Amino acid sequence: MAKRDCYDVLGIPKGASKDDIKKAYRKLALKYHPDKNKGDKASEEKFKEASEAYHILSDDKRKANYDQFGHAAFEGGSSGGFQGFGGFDSSSFSDIFEDFFSDFGGGSSRRTSNRGNDLRYDVSINLEDAYKGTEKNVRYTTYKSCKSCLGSGAAKGSKPIRCDYCSGRGKVRTNQGFFTVQQTCPQCSGYGEMISTPCNSCNGNGKVQASENVTVKIPKGVDDGTRIRLSGKGEAGSKGGSSGDLYLFISIDNHNIFKRSDENLYYELPISFSDAALGTSVEVPSIDGGKSKIKIPAGTQFGKQFRLKGKGMPVLRRSTFGDLYIRVITQVPTSMSKRQKEILEEFNEIESNKPDPVIKSFFEKAKKFWKRS
Repeated sequence: MAKRDCYDVLGIPKGASKDDIKKAYRKLALKYHPDKNKGDKASEEKFKEASEAYHILSDDKRKANYDQFGHAAFEGGSSGGFQGFGGFDSSSFSDIFEDFFSDFGGGSSRRTSNRGNDLRYDVSINLEDAYKGTEKNVRYTTYKSCKSCLGSGAAKGSKPIRCDYCSGRGKVRTNQGFFTVQQTCPQCSGYGEMISTPCNSCNGNGKVQASENVTVKIPKGVDDGTRIRLSGKGEAGSKGGSSGDLYLFISIDNHNIFKRSDENLYYELPISFSDAALGTSVEVPSIDGGKSKIKIPAGTQFGKQFRLKGKGMPVLRRSTFGDLYIRVITQVPTSMSKRQKEILEEFNEIESNKPDPVIKSFFEKAKKFWKRS
């Protein structure tokens, strides 16, 4: 059976770029991969066909030969299939996958695993610090690169030697049926080299435990859970790897007046029964340490809320501010003098002759409900 044109297999024009070739193959490989289509012979054949086409078109020399002679350029070896062009065995097939999936980490260098661990440190501040911004000195324990061996793990005067198990590659291949699987070398843990004479200071680890101090600027507007990243301030990497990062997690202490919700602040303002009825003016605190005067109108009801625009928290990394919301809580006296009782009894007598319309309406509805019951 004649083989299909490689460009038709990948669904691309003859002048396609290398990126277009790779993208087309990636799409087909993910769709027809045997691991996703177990037992489906048709998918397996399409997967093989796409891989063969990619093998030819991804290499400039092979592509040039194919463009001139077609599949005949690779005939003369054995019969069809993957052996239909010279030298394309299971190891070559593995190389295709290693090249293709390198964009996704599958063919990454062994050195990427040498990066040091990230660290977490919790920092607690008060609401005023979150409003103004502040600086904190953070002291923590980490692993730093060993000064004696400069992080190599080998004693002075010696050098790491190449791992004989993986021949210095840091990875080994094993055949699993149709596929060749690549794994981290179990002897050198992917480094590709072994330490024959370890450093006495770090026992061959290349890093030692130490204390670290860092001063961090906490910007205004931070909230509970805000995360600040300090690049390179985590644990030192192994065998020349880069250091990890330090992450500071901010928590805000509870305030005795203000409650916070995002950029807005809230608190409850207690006033007397008479002030709510007659009206008054009061000075109220704001988070910046200042005062604001608000007018309480006569007849203010319990739970009435007032807003002071721009008196809330700053918005993180912006020049805007939230608002301050003040909720009125009317305090009903629990103990009164004889004179206070006399005044209220007189007030109650006057009220009974001219009841509040809201109260009157409620009890009229209640009477009708009782009659129906």
